[in-house]
Amino acid sequence: MRFWISKNGDVPIHDQLTTQIRLGILSNDLKPREKLPSTRELARRLKVHPNTISSAYQELVGRGWLEFRKGSGIYVRAVIDEQTNGTALELDRLISKFFKAARDARYPLREVQSRLKHFLDMQPPDHFLVAEQDEELRHILIAEVKDVTGWNVIGASPDDCSNSNTIAGAVLVATQYLAAHVKSIVPPTIPFVTLHTRSIPGSLQGEKRLPADYLVTVVSGWSKFLQWAETILVAAGIDANAISVRDAKKPGWKRGLSQSSLIITDLLTSSMLPQGIPVRVFRLIADESIDELRNILPPPV
Repeated sequence: MRFWISKNGDVPIHDQLTTQIRLGILSNDLKPREKLPSTRELARRLKVHPNTISSAYQELVGRGWLEFRKGSGIYVRAVIDEQTNGTALELDRLISKFFKAARDARYPLREVQSRLKHFLDMQPPDHFLVAEQDEELRHILIAEVKDVTGWNVIGASPDDCSNSNTIAGAVLVATQYLAAHVKSIVPPTIPFVTLHTRSIPGSLQGEKRLPADYLVTVVSGWSKFLQWAETILVAAGIDANAISVRDAKKPGWKRGLSQSSLIITDLLTSSMLPQGIPVRVFRLIADESIDELRNILPPPV
């Protein structure tokens, strides 16, 4: 099999080489037990540093695509045991078949890349990407977006959204405090939803006034949620001595929860609470933003 690399593109040489070897194995251009060129030989052929070749080989050995035979060299494994799920491996096989068919039909690689980009750009988004710096808040927002839409939801820091691979196929989601920053670092063609948050009093609207002897426990893994909820409950007339605050990141936080008259928590933490205790989930995302999230992508099938 002939290897080639581009030193002028954005893809690292290491990644180009590992991808070509994997596709070569999947398309049967590289046969099981076939010996690969030595590190020095391939480095000389491609005019790159031997460490780059060695790193690529070592990664593929670790992932089960290649095997090292002491004193003999690097070989294609007889059986691939790639540490990934079956769906990803099957997708790799489909991609390798496509490239092999295009190569056999003698289509220029530049034309194949151009047409692929054209069709990929035409594909509708298939998941939400929550851009948020605060990791605990990000996890809560991911849980809420997934709960109200049923779609796949992932998260990233705002600055990571400048990476085209991170935002590919995504509808970007960010709170109103970060929206301007995130929009400034992504292409204007990327779909975007600005999340508006609801107030804690608004969330508790409709609740009966709590008796003075109620023991209210606020539980969350997000420290700001704990601060806000406690402040609002005191302002609403609940005795500060009747409010217990639990950090869900600390050991033993579930102990004694059954003694509470009411537990106020976020959606993510609510899934970790014991059954049979009264829980009031405070959702951060406002109703108008929930409607926008539901309308931007069709219901999943």
